[in-house]
Amino acid sequence: MDESSFILGVDLDGVVGDFYGAMRKIAAEWLDRPIETLEKEVSYGLEEWGIDEYGGYDRLHRFAVTQRNLFRDMEPIKDAPAVLRKLSARGIRIRIITHRLFLKYFHQTSITQTVDWLDTWDIPYWDLCFMADKGAVGAHVYIDDAPSNVIRLRNQGCKTIVFTNSTNQDLPGPRASSWKEVERMVMDAREEWNTGTRTLFGAGTDAAGMDAAGFQPGV
Repeated sequence: MDESSFILGVDLDGVVGDFYGAMRKIAAEWLDRPIETLEKEVSYGLEEWGIDEYGGYDRLHRFAVTQRNLFRDMEPIKDAPAVLRKLSARGIRIRIITHRLFLKYFHQTSITQTVDWLDTWDIPYWDLCFMADKGAVGAHVYIDDAPSNVIRLRNQGCKTIVFTNSTNQDLPGPRASSWKEVERMVMDAREEWNTGTRTLFGAGTDAAGMDAAGFQPGV
């Protein structure tokens, strides 16, 4: 980890990009169903849409990326690009960490669409990492929405903010429901990192050794 800068590890799908909104539109076409019949409040894997009998999530995902340019054309989540620009201007190093290469044979398409999308929305970043083990690349604070990613990062001792959506309602905080909240939490985390004081991420500990925000002190 680069100790000279405060590093924010940022997931893309469901955090910066409106992945579920974009997938809902594409799935309606793929399933040949009115979009109104597809639930907005979904779980991880989109099983509420009944996609298994059509080939399952992997097949829908492949169609979305290769035939409908999912990673290039999805809309950003409200305020995400602007807040990331503000954080970058304040000296925070943005490290994009995404697991978009989990399916074989169209990695180049996924990477090209990702870079084009980041440039189109003027989203700043120093590093762009395509990998499953997000904790391996290092960041002072992470933000993610996928339950498996959040659990794994926290088990590795990584300070992780949950970006709230319907897939992660059961996860404990700290969590943010908007990018305005993300901005405040990240700035508080950097202040804590700069000064060594315990603010948002360290207002006392409980019997399990966790601070009030859900992080292990000293991590």
